[in-house]
Amino acid sequence: MAYFVYILQSDLDRSYYKGFTENYSERLKQHNSGFSIYTSRKTPWKLLHVEEHALKANALKREKNLKKATKERIEALIKSTKNLLKV
Repeated sequence: MAYFVYILQSDLDRSYYKGFTENYSERLKQHNSGFSIYTSRKTPWKLLHVEEHALKANALKREKNLKKATKERIEALIKSTKNLLKV
């Protein structure tokens, strides 16, 4: 099973949201439909970055690390080769 770390951006205020999931396309739908209280206030969201991890523990560690990242680091990561959406 694969685990994914993802970065969303709000069209409303351009803020970023970092998360973890097993199905990033379904999770995006949940964020945009108000499933998450935090993200429901900033819809719509667009998916900008996805990373795949084989181990759940590694994905959760990466998510925690990204939540502390600066805006500049996030923007560089979105443009990086680690981004599955850029392949």
